[in-house]
Amino acid sequence: MSKLHLKKQVVKLRKLGKSYSEINKIVPVSKSSLSLWLRDISLSKKHRERLRKRKTDAARIYASAALRNKRIIASKNTIINAWDESKKLMTNPLFILGTSLYWAEGGKTQEFISLSNSDEYIIKSALKWLRDFCNIPKTKIKAQLHIHSLHSRIDAEKYWSKLTDIPLTNFNKTYIKKTSLKHRKNILYNGTLIIRVHNSGLFRKFIGWKLGILECLGLIKFTPKEKLFFLDDMVKNKKYKSMIDNQYNHHVIST
Repeated sequence: MSKLHLKKQVVKLRKLGKSYSEINKIVPVSKSSLSLWLRDISLSKKHRERLRKRKTDAARIYASAALRNKRIIASKNTIINAWDESKKLMTNPLFILGTSLYWAEGGKTQEFISLSNSDEYIIKSALKWLRDFCNIPKTKIKAQLHIHSLHSRIDAEKYWSKLTDIPLTNFNKTYIKKTSLKHRKNILYNGTLIIRVHNSGLFRKFIGWKLGILECLGLIKFTPKEKLFFLDDMVKNKKYKSMIDNQYNHHVIST
């Protein structure tokens, strides 16, 4: 195809408001040729606005992708560091107790820490793990109570607040479940308490601690390459729960 014909195509596309990159996808010529052929072509206000918006949108997409990549790297580093750290923490009873409690009783569908139970010692143990081992300030720990309609909401909230040292101002709205019972069968039952910490970093640390414990027990084994592949796929796709449930990447984990 002659240069003259190519130039006519390029000019025609530019007059339609196409950017240099859009033109280049249709007519593959050098940037220097585009600049030379199009230097005298003026764009309408409508076309200039379209190109400005396109440039702004592209910059926004690029910035968003860069931020996501930065978060992925930070998440992987947090998990890897906790994974390595767990080998030194295996002799710490509070580490084992708290991590095991959350592993068994905690919620893992979202990237925050939550644990629910009606046993006061399980709740106390979990709180000691959060406060003393994970260094979570008391003000950052939230609570929510689930009770039946036979309970006194005020009495139950006061009971758990005193027991946990969580102020009532840190309690979310109590969930009251209706019941057909006429009286309480278990007078010692004071409802189920949920404690929550909205800390994605701690959640990711738990992932690393759990993997470290499993590795120390000889229940999983990774080559360095498999380890990086596993973490990269898990963090990018946020497959934390499926990994924890042992339903993910079975070809990497060997039990």
